[in-house]
Amino acid sequence: MDGYSEITGKITAILFRNDASSFTVAKFRLYELNEKDITITGYLPVLTKEVLYTLSGDYTEHPRFGMQFQVVSTRRVLPTDIDSIVAYLSSPLFQGIGKKFAQECADAFGESTLTILKENPNRIEEIIGWTPKKKQALVEGLIEQGDLEEAVRFFTTHGLGIRNIMRLDRAYGNKTLALIKENPYRLIDEVDGIGFATADKLALSMGIDPSDPRRISAACVSCVMEQCMRSGNSYIKKEALHHALYRKLSPIDFDFESVLDDCFIQQKLMHIQDDIFHHTQYESEKTIADFFYDFPQIPLDPYDEVLLETGLEALQNAKGIRYDTTQIDAIHQFFDNPCTILTGGPGTGKTTVVGAMIGLWKFLYPHCSIACAAPTGRAAKRMSELTQADSFTIHSLLRWDLESNTFGKNENEPLALDLIIIDEFSMVDQWLFAQLLKAGVQIKKLLIVGDQDQLPSVAPGCVLKDMIESQRFPVISLNHIYRQKEGSDVISLAHQMRQGNADFTSLTQDVKWIQCDNIDVKNVVLRVVQDAMQKGYGVQDIQIMAPKYSGNCGIDALNHAMQKMVNPPNGYKNELKVGYVTYREQDKILQLKNQPNDDVYNGDIGTCIEIIYAAEDENHQNRIVVDFDGRIVEYTGENFINITLAYCISVHKAQGSEYPIVLLPCVAEYGHMLQRRLLYTAVTRASKALVLIGDPNAFIRGIATIDVQPRLTYLKQRLLDNR
Repeated sequence: MDGYSEITGKITAILFRNDASSFTVAKFRLYELNEKDITITGYLPVLTKEVLYTLSGDYTEHPRFGMQFQVVSTRRVLPTDIDSIVAYLSSPLFQGIGKKFAQECADAFGESTLTILKENPNRIEEIIGWTPKKKQALVEGLIEQGDLEEAVRFFTTHGLGIRNIMRLDRAYGNKTLALIKENPYRLIDEVDGIGFATADKLALSMGIDPSDPRRISAACVSCVMEQCMRSGNSYIKKEALHHALYRKLSPIDFDFESVLDDCFIQQKLMHIQDDIFHHTQYESEKTIADFFYDFPQIPLDPYDEVLLETGLEALQNAKGIRYDTTQIDAIHQFFDNPCTILTGGPGTGKTTVVGAMIGLWKFLYPHCSIACAAPTGRAAKRMSELTQADSFTIHSLLRWDLESNTFGKNENEPLALDLIIIDEFSMVDQWLFAQLLKAGVQIKKLLIVGDQDQLPSVAPGCVLKDMIESQRFPVISLNHIYRQKEGSDVISLAHQMRQGNADFTSLTQDVKWIQCDNIDVKNVVLRVVQDAMQKGYGVQDIQIMAPKYSGNCGIDALNHAMQKMVNPPNGYKNELKVGYVTYREQDKILQLKNQPNDDVYNGDIGTCIEIIYAAEDENHQNRIVVDFDGRIVEYTGENFINITLAYCISVHKAQGSEYPIVLLPCVAEYGHMLQRRLLYTAVTRASKALVLIGDPNAFIRGIATIDVQPRLTYLKQRLLDNR
């Protein structure tokens, strides 16, 4: 390769390999008279020992580990001397071909053995002792491995990173190059993690015409999903899609109706009249409605009513409480119906009732299985602590695989559970709920717990609202406020907000307003935090929230100011600049994406305990090490995008969690983002105290603003049609 050095030799030892990213550190023996060993590093395919490779790259001097060769590309070299041919054919690359048979091949075909067998594997049949198994090993070793190397060179040339190349190899194997050359846009549907932008960049680099019908169809499908993710709707109107596609492809000319018909024929898009669905959203709605048509498929044995009353009385005596009529009705509804919805604001006893249901379930059905699930790790952990029941994130319950975006639990491998309780259900989008139901054919009872006044899911759908409005399921609404202790003013404010008003004169204990101008918000926030820390609260106890990232009162500005105050540079703490964010040891860190392999999920908050510089790292990579309540997770360059500072976070990221003290700036510059659901969700994150900072009028206007555009779905209608 131009500008790079080349070395030839063999791998002698793999020192380190990250299978997820393909980053590798290995010992490499140069193919020269002195056979010197060197260290090589890079994002590499699996390299086999005793195989000759030519590597392109550059020598670099590591301050700790000395000279290393950083690899940019690899290619296999077929040996031509007899000894090397025999060693190569009897290597682990060719399972079943031993040294004796390899020697027979070399004796028969000489120094051209490998070239002859690669061009015509059938000639192996000329060798005494050949078997179909040996022939297959020859094909896989000589041809299929060669295809991968050719694919790596090809895709690297066209700007595709090694991680995506490895994804392609997992998806297509030795057919990778041929399939992608035929249609690079197939990657969008068939390889998770590759969207239109990546496939389009590759396709245009390969010389595909910008007006190619395959490109226009892929762009159309991409437009539908992008618009739905942006709006939260299940579908997009035909006219809106036309405008979005025109903007995306301009100045390319195309026949919109023909493009749309082609997408319908391929079933990548579906439609109900002029409402256009991405096939995943259409199928999700259908899956949910179909599931409840004959749910449960396996009915639960009837319970003994006398035994239920006995258990309920014993439970109340043991806890020293008396459930009111609404709570007792909720318990009976739960046992009388296969699917029940339990709603209510903070402090209304949802968790208390759920705990009673779990206790009575175990009493009445001691041999039946149960699991609690929630959309976030923090919500699952909190539910486990409060109910003493096994709790999981929905993704972990379904055994989600990050690389393939597939679930180990599905219609073919169903969950072996009789009862599932899903908490914080307002956050669950319809695609994720559909995946859970696909794996739920053995479920006999389902309890859905949520607050419909909170923000809906980030992804398309408003499942909780649609299920309630379908009137297909018994809905128990808890409205009475029970919590009369620390944080009760927060609860009172939340219930006032549900009615569209707020009377701060009645809130004198746990809710505080500090009125100030926009320009002063940052300084007021810092002063409140400082006061709280002087009273013994830690940074992890105090959570600042804001609706937007930009601006003087935005998340980025508040994070920067907070970091400067509570964790300034001191010459002893390592720090690392990533983009516009500087990370420093002891910083508060927010997880932005699910990483199931590390048991850390979107919305989890931890502490940066160490930053390791590339110069001090044996793999020559910068590392950020974060402690999430005892789970230690390491981040390198490829997944720095999965974290950010957490002194101030968005309200969406806070959903499903609670914090002792919440600081909520509220100013006119937040504009249209100040709506009742968002403010209500933010307020209800506070378990002890809430400090509102800024303009009270902006807050009042916000809680008077109901969602102007409710989400558009067909789920409610499908549930009604499937009764």
